[in-house]
Order: sequence, then structure tokens, then C-alpha cells
Amino acid sequence: MTQQLIDSDEVITELDISHLAIEDNTPVDNFQSEEQQRLLVESLYSSKALPTPFLAAANVGLFYKLKGDPIVPDMMLSLGVQRSDDFSRRQNRSYFAWEFGKNPEVCIEIVSNAEGDELSLSKKSQQKGKTAAKKDVYAQIGIPYYVVFDPLQQIQDEMTGALLRIWTISPVGYTELASGIAAVGQSIWLEGVGLGLTLWEGKFEEEVPRLWLRWCDRNSRVIPTGAERANRLAERLREMGIDPDEI
Repeated sequence: MTQQLIDSDEVITELDISHLAIEDNTPVDNFQSEEQQRLLVESLYSSKALPTPFLAAANVGLFYKLKGDPIVPDMMLSLGVQRSDDFSRRQNRSYFAWEFGKNPEVCIEIVSNAEGDELSLSKKSQQKGKTAAKKDVYAQIGIPYYVVFDPLQQIQDEMTGALLRIWTISPVGYTELASGIAAVGQSIWLEGVGLGLTLWEGKFEEEVPRLWLRWCDRNSRVIPTGAERANRLAERLREMGIDPDEI
């Protein structure tokens, strides 16, 4: 599975990924899922909550082996890596673990229906011949933190009444952090990331308040988006008697 470019002085070996389907143009589940993914990604890039470099991405294929299909988390976070500027090369368009030299630290799944295989295989997936739920796959490849958020309460039996559950890898597989979150304002700290996750109710990109999964600091304060930071700055300026629109 390699291509060799032979020079008089050196041999460069490059993995051949021409057989891998890296894009299938499948649409996202629904508007809320798409907004939620964007909120988790945008707030990290617009804040200084994490040291650079890091990679935060939504709905991008995670290729953890050279043969077989990728797994596609709704959102993933990988620390200490930076994506290439050149998207014309196929190996730069998806998350190939062998290119980045590591797996992401966090993979998040946002439940939109009862057939997403987040914690167990649905009947439809079993009929298609699938053998492992997403949680099992993430555990097998050693993703440090696996997060499941069930905002529409589609798989509450599996979530044991919680809206948010988080697992961390251990020598025996996944061990759950805390006992799940069911109320706004509660949070779980991810020590290996330096951030926490919390449930937050409020407005994001529209006037209707909704339930959201947000990154937070150790004191459960949400990591603001770029718009939230700009609004706070404008409020402070007005308190000082300065019209931000005239600056």
C-alpha cells in the first residue's frame, strides 16, 4: 500500500490513500445538530481557551486505519496538531491519524435520533451487518474522551436519564466520568484537555433560547463565542460612556 518516489540520493515513502472515500457529501442530521457542532468549534477558535496549535472540526472523517471506513464524530478536538493549508492534497482533507501522528483527544456525538449507534447498535445497523457501536470503536482506538449529548432525549434509556455522559479511556476500556449530567449548569472537567463541558441554556445565532453543550473553564464558566466576546466588550464601553458604534 505504498508509493515510492526514488531519487538518486533518497527514497521517500508515502502511504497510498487513493482507495479511501474521504467525502460522501452526506448532509448533517438537522439544524440544531449543525448549530451545535458550529458552537463547539467556533468558541474554541475565537477564544484563547487552549494553547495553539490545536484542531477542532465538525463532521469530518477520522481515519484510524488504512483499510476500512472512517468513523465520523459530530465534533472532534485534537491538541498539539495543525492542519495543512493545502487542501488540494487528499491526505490533508480528513483526519488521518497516521498523518497527524495521533488520535484526537475528544470525540463528541450529538444524538438526533434513535438510530445513531452512539452507545449501542440499532436494529437497522445490525441488519446492515455492523458489529460495533461508536462507543466501542472509540474505545478500541483509544480516544481519551468520548462524549454523548442527547438534547432531544432520543435515547434516554441508554443515557440513564442524563442529557450528557462522558467516558475516559482506562486499561479496561471506557470508564464513565461522574454519573452523567441532567441539569443546566452542571459540568464535567476533562483534565487531559484543560477544559470542561457543561449544559447551558441561552441564545445562539437566533432569538430562541435552547439547550446547548458548551466548553467551560474549571469554574463552569462557558467559553464565549466571538460574538459573545464582542457583545461584552460593547457593554463595557457603553458603561464607560463610549458608543462602540462610533469607534
